[in-house]
Amino acid sequence: MLPSARTSALGACTVAVLLAGCSADGGSRVGEPSSAVPLPTGSSVAGPRLDVAVVADGLDHVWDVVQAPDGTLLVDERGGGFTAVLPDGSAREVAADLDDLFADGETGLMGMALDPAFGENRRLYSCQGDTGGSIQVVAWSVAPDWSALTRVDDPLVGGLPLNERSGRHGGCRLEFAPDGALLVGTGDTARGPVAQDPGSLGGKVLRVEPVTGDVAVWTLGHRNVQGLAVRPGSEQVFAVEHGPDRDDEVNLLAEGGNYGWDPDGGGSYDESVPMTDPAIPGAVPAVWSSGSPTLATSGATFLDGEQWGSYDGLLLVALLKAQGVLALRLDDDGAVVEQFRLPELDGAHGRIRTVQQGVDGALYVTTDNGGGRDALLRVTASG
Repeated sequence: MLPSARTSALGACTVAVLLAGCSADGGSRVGEPSSAVPLPTGSSVAGPRLDVAVVADGLDHVWDVVQAPDGTLLVDERGGGFTAVLPDGSAREVAADLDDLFADGETGLMGMALDPAFGENRRLYSCQGDTGGSIQVVAWSVAPDWSALTRVDDPLVGGLPLNERSGRHGGCRLEFAPDGALLVGTGDTARGPVAQDPGSLGGKVLRVEPVTGDVAVWTLGHRNVQGLAVRPGSEQVFAVEHGPDRDDEVNLLAEGGNYGWDPDGGGSYDESVPMTDPAIPGAVPAVWSSGSPTLATSGATFLDGEQWGSYDGLLLVALLKAQGVLALRLDDDGAVVEQFRLPELDGAHGRIRTVQQGVDGALYVTTDNGGGRDALLRVTASG
């Protein structure tokens, strides 16, 4: 878990890719590619040169990264453990009680978020599997020197469903909404009725009051939410989720929206159904879909700031199976007008789990390759 000064300054030209657009009917059957919504053809606007530096390596299945106001970076590993990279570049393990962590399959220590008032209250939130049979959101207090985390709300939110047999589809991404609510993106635990069941907290995006822990279902009909991103200067919130073997999705969320995943096969988990099933009244179509095959989309963030040049305002989406970062240019209404992959990160670092712009304006990227081969990367624009 040592910091590294390795830097790669790679090509500056943007590589457009031919990916399927948003499906005409919101989904497709197995083996059938989605119908592509036409996107502008032509080359993308020339982007800035991006420099990629390894901040810390020797990590394992890094799930998320957050940056504190003082510049400290905190990463977590799915199997359990927190590591802080201090402003001087030194890395240290952060002590935390994870004795009750359930870590199996896709579930473990997952999404994190710093409280918007972290400078005053030093609160951190994590979403994690629990050996008691659920997934929980835990609130922690961070020691001033980043030596330890202490549980202060254990849990802040409990009762998120868990697949104890396999850990499949555990979600779980955290993000603060502009109004101060903590958003929690959950998975359907690979069980048929969960996503459409209003009484279940699985397959949903939840709104949580971070002081009281009060929970409300904000949206439903999700398969496995892996990314949440708030568009700067707006109220728009986008969710990213995995499809089965096709149709990963980016969705623009609206209160009460049903995003159309309904694999309830009368006792079975039927993954042949569309990601957005048009048979569900009012099902909200995705703003972007991978078509067939899946790319295994994950975390998401917006680039914000003049340092990014023509990339300012892009929605970035981490790609696990496709091993890169997808960039989506959106219009004011949230529709996709351009899509391409960042060439500097395309296939160079393996599976990408999370992308997150830090408070310092840099882009931070975590990899998810396993075997102690994972890293935290810093990406900056140099012209």
